[in-house]
Amino acid sequence: MEPAERQSSGQVLTCQTICPAHATHRGELSAGQLLKWIDTTACLAAEKHAGVSCVTASVDDIQFEETARVGQIIIIKAKVNRAFTTSMEVGVKVTVQDILTGVQKLISVAFSTYVIRPVGDEKVNLKPVKLQSPQDHLKHSLAIERRRIRLDHEHVFETLMQESNMEDGHCDNVSDTEEDTVSTDLTHVQSIELVLPPHANHHGNTFGGQIMAWMETVATISASRLCHSYPTLKSVDMFKFRGPSTVGDRLVFKAIVNNTFQKSVEVGVRVEAYNCEEWTIGQARHINSAFLIFNAVNDKGELLTFPRVKPTTKDGLRRYHGATARRRIRLTRKYILSNKEDIPSSDLWDKSNQTYLSYSNVATLTVLATKCGWEITSSLDNIKIFIHEESDTLSVKVEMQVRIPSNLAFFLLSDFRLRRQWDKHYLTCEVIENVNEDETIYHITSPSVNGDKPKDFVVLVSRRQPCKIGDPYIIALRSVTLTSVPPSPTYCRSEILCAGFLVHIHGNNSCMVSYFNQVTSGVLPYLAANLTGSSKSIEDTASACIRFLEMDRSKIYSILF
Repeated sequence: MEPAERQSSGQVLTCQTICPAHATHRGELSAGQLLKWIDTTACLAAEKHAGVSCVTASVDDIQFEETARVGQIIIIKAKVNRAFTTSMEVGVKVTVQDILTGVQKLISVAFSTYVIRPVGDEKVNLKPVKLQSPQDHLKHSLAIERRRIRLDHEHVFETLMQESNMEDGHCDNVSDTEEDTVSTDLTHVQSIELVLPPHANHHGNTFGGQIMAWMETVATISASRLCHSYPTLKSVDMFKFRGPSTVGDRLVFKAIVNNTFQKSVEVGVRVEAYNCEEWTIGQARHINSAFLIFNAVNDKGELLTFPRVKPTTKDGLRRYHGATARRRIRLTRKYILSNKEDIPSSDLWDKSNQTYLSYSNVATLTVLATKCGWEITSSLDNIKIFIHEESDTLSVKVEMQVRIPSNLAFFLLSDFRLRRQWDKHYLTCEVIENVNEDETIYHITSPSVNGDKPKDFVVLVSRRQPCKIGDPYIIALRSVTLTSVPPSPTYCRSEILCAGFLVHIHGNNSCMVSYFNQVTSGVLPYLAANLTGSSKSIEDTASACIRFLEMDRSKIYSILF
């Protein structure tokens, strides 16, 4: 246990023994029960930080990596990562411990959003999270990026659905020609639950975890009608609570299979709430929707293949295509956000992954900047150079003390077309796409080194301004693949895995600019001589950068305009 004085104000730890009542017929912990425990622990952490009642607003995608069984211990750690004005992100880590061996395995990592529910008309703004460790700072920084993903999720999904509609035209029977297909109508399940006091908090609001557990139950039944086996929940595609329900409400759960993908199946669940009066006249309140992904195994533990399904209505066709779009987003996100630091790879820039590539871009730079073990190799009056070695990965950091306001430094460094003014490694820099005000894609060419073919790069540059006092300006870049800019025989197409600038405020008219680069084979030729001590190219480039940033304002304006 951590000493009390070191524990975060928004941190909660719970332990649960898995009893038969918590398990399925196979002795495995019910996913619905686990969702209830996760929500309860996360809510306690949120309320510990807020000091007032909180309710679940949403739960990000959850992946279940391990199965827990009767007799084992579930350990759930929940902690507030970042507080916004009236909402906060809570990170949850779930592990299972075997009593006999003491071995722990990770089951899931989840992120939930909670909003405060003060009593009466009282207005409450959340206090900032106290950051006590480098890991706290990292989680705090990444929370704002995950928030961007949540806010942009609907837009990404609608874009993919529009593409799907254009591809299929007005064909309403895309699966009619498929043999051995099963009508999705056969998988429809409806169930009703009456919300009682044990299902709600002390204000009478239904626990989000209880609703999620009921949703899991009807979704499991729906999936079982397709596979004629016992399906296992593997992931959930974002629970979003659209409205409240209270004690006395009748909750109607409607589940149906949307689509299958060989070894997995997506089930959509819709939750409608009625009070007594609404129940009489049939006026429903849509309070929740979610999409649950299951697989199933045979007696040998081998994954079963689900039969193809056939939508029979226009709404069924919409759900069918929606499942395909969500799967595309899910696979992209899982791949991009995975920790593949040691495998430089340029991801395809696509409508399904733009938000997640931007998140990965900023997150990877933030993680690199917070690593421990940076070793200083050179120090001048206003320039310091550090290196960091981890396994086979080498990274470089250059700190520059600059006598201009931080917002101006951010503005000048954000436009990579100006890089040629101070960086001799940039021959040309062309804007390929202005994605939005925070993201731009550039095509960069660099000179030949040691007689090799000149190199070129296609990079995504992501810019972030501080969210609060003390946060740095962030300019992150990484390579992406753009079909409109194929490799040219004139250049050797190279990659940047992680690079960028952090600009910290140091007074009104000065700032600290830190440049980072996680060295790849494409970048190494430009740094190799410096790292061996036979060249001062990094120092020279840093000095040129400082001179550029500190040049007379009139010269800067002449360059810009």
